[in-house]
Amino acid sequence: ASYVLEDNMAKNPKNVYKLLEKIWKPALKVAKKEAKLFQEMIKKEGKNFRLKPWDWFYYAEKVRKEKYDLDEELLRPYFKLENCIEGVFYVASKLYGIKFEERFDLPKYHPDVKVYEVKEENGKHIGIFYVDYFPRESKRSGAWMTNLREQSKIDGEKRPIILNVGNFTKPTKEKPSLLSLEELETLFHEFGHFLHGLLTDCTYETLSGTNVPRDFVELPSQIMENWALEPEVLKVYAKHYQTGEVIPKELVDKIINSRKFNKGFATVEYLAASFLDMDYHTLREPLKENPMLFEERRMKKIGLIDEIVPRYRSTNFQHIFSGGYFAGYYSYIWAEVLEADAFSYFKENGIFNRKIADSFRKNILERGGTEDPMELYKKFRGREPEVKPLLKKRGLLD
Repeated sequence: ASYVLEDNMAKNPKNVYKLLEKIWKPALKVAKKEAKLFQEMIKKEGKNFRLKPWDWFYYAEKVRKEKYDLDEELLRPYFKLENCIEGVFYVASKLYGIKFEERFDLPKYHPDVKVYEVKEENGKHIGIFYVDYFPRESKRSGAWMTNLREQSKIDGEKRPIILNVGNFTKPTKEKPSLLSLEELETLFHEFGHFLHGLLTDCTYETLSGTNVPRDFVELPSQIMENWALEPEVLKVYAKHYQTGEVIPKELVDKIINSRKFNKGFATVEYLAASFLDMDYHTLREPLKENPMLFEERRMKKIGLIDEIVPRYRSTNFQHIFSGGYFAGYYSYIWAEVLEADAFSYFKENGIFNRKIADSFRKNILERGGTEDPMELYKKFRGREPEVKPLLKKRGLLD
């Protein structure tokens, strides 16, 4: 763990444990309340068994429908793909003053792909952006950002050529491509990675753009998701594909309110796996006991309740044994702490505050991996990140 973390933002295991513990206590408190709520529902239904881990989602869904009554299929008509792309371009233009121009004269590797040239406000060329959003037989599932060429200056100025790839529902003759809420956030997320790769200004391509430590790379992507549901942004793109009506406030309110539901569970099961990862990778002697017994001991030590198990059990924790996340599973929540803290800076001073956006561009997006990420963050924020904005966002504060 010490070897891996030295190159990451966390630097050492002690800092990782410190972060996990700060979030663990309030998250566990909320998870216990959730468990109590579901246990009461079991009793209300005339049953007398104790809630088990395999019952959790069944009762969570019952309570969610009862409390929030949110049918996510009702959201799709407001999230037409072309409009969502306009929305994300609007955000980038407002924050960084950049412009997008569709190009029809540049080569494409498939008819479904669209190509855009990106320019500064003064017309200066920044890079090329390919979007490839529909599934096909030769394509793997999921969504990602990748480069055809990374930015560098080693042999003259080379501007980046970047792809955002997805697998959204393809339009038909009767209906356009309509995104789910999760797909909408995925579009904004991958666009954040694109901006990181686009606006970079480094000498060497091995340090430019997204070539940064794993616990830092998700900051630019995860922070972008926050703008997706801001009222000012929704007015621009969230319009019913048939009527042109902007998404009703009551629907948006339901989305916002439901966001904090079941977050105690979601946070605890993830953190439990993060603790387990660090516990294995901070061992100083080969493990002699059964891994499941080791896991049980470690979970008891942190106080994990019986109704919840770690997101990944020891015998199937591929992330940390064959997926490249050894002593690194914590990085998801580390990046969330960063983005929640960074976005709170915008929220306090205006979500399109140009001065803050310029600082984010100069100190985060442009610098790539050329400086220590904590120093870059402090240059942007004026201090180290705090956990409180994440706890607030997840509904884990009293």
